[in-house]
Amino acid sequence: MRNWSGIVDTLNQQSAQHFEFKHARYVGGGCINETWILEGQQNSKPQSYFVKLNQPEQSQMFAAEAEGLMALAAPGVIAVPQPLTWGIEQNQAYLVMSTFQTGSGSGQAIRQLGRQLAALHRHQQADFGWHRENTIGATQQVNTPDSQWIRFFREQRLGFQLSLAARNGYTGKLQSTGERLLACVGDFFSGYQPRPSLLHGDLWSGNYAITQTGVPILFDPAVYYGDREADLAMTELFGGFPADFYAAYQESWPLDPGYATRKSLYNLYHILNHLNLFGGAYAGQAQRSIEQLLSVCQA
Repeated sequence: MRNWSGIVDTLNQQSAQHFEFKHARYVGGGCINETWILEGQQNSKPQSYFVKLNQPEQSQMFAAEAEGLMALAAPGVIAVPQPLTWGIEQNQAYLVMSTFQTGSGSGQAIRQLGRQLAALHRHQQADFGWHRENTIGATQQVNTPDSQWIRFFREQRLGFQLSLAARNGYTGKLQSTGERLLACVGDFFSGYQPRPSLLHGDLWSGNYAITQTGVPILFDPAVYYGDREADLAMTELFGGFPADFYAAYQESWPLDPGYATRKSLYNLYHILNHLNLFGGAYAGQAQRSIEQLLSVCQA
């Protein structure tokens, strides 16, 4: 049985309220973190908190996640879990957040999510990137600020993942065709100049929910400032976002026609990341995607 006293004490030290811990409920974990719900009372009412645990060397991953959630919350246009405390306790990295109860995603709530994401993307800064590195899944995500999107995406997104794939043993054709694609990335941006929008960064269907009160909420971000199309592209990679979501986004801020082609370029980043995280099952998909994109360069 885990001893939660240290985490609870730190939580209470950083809160104006006193949380009286009763018990912890294990809620599983993905391929990266172990997750728990701490349950108890606060002001004589039931209260719970969501906790992620990992190895101590992952404490900076949690710190970056907490900063990412705060960055997404700052514009005040979309809900996220509130990060409350993070650090290392009893040789484990931890992150404590507020909890929420999920409900069914009505059409109205899904449309609201589309409008809110467009509003989030309207928050921009001068450079692409972010003030710190974070992670995409468990992979390092480099965010060195750059004024040029094409260079940023070529070097810090596709180039980084291809180099990591080479270190992981995926050489040969993947690298040779990948290098050809890196050389022609600029071809996908003829007549289109992205602005540095605030992005969730890892926006697949498992990283959003609708609460019981019908409020859209985003979590597990990989925040940076980039082309807003990159967020929209990932929503299409694994599916799970209804048509109402896209219709509402388009009504709020229409996408450039070239998005239909560029979305495959943006999703290659995530396919390569899955190859590096989970292995060869994604090698064929990555190779096919590169070859399809090269046909656009050669057209």
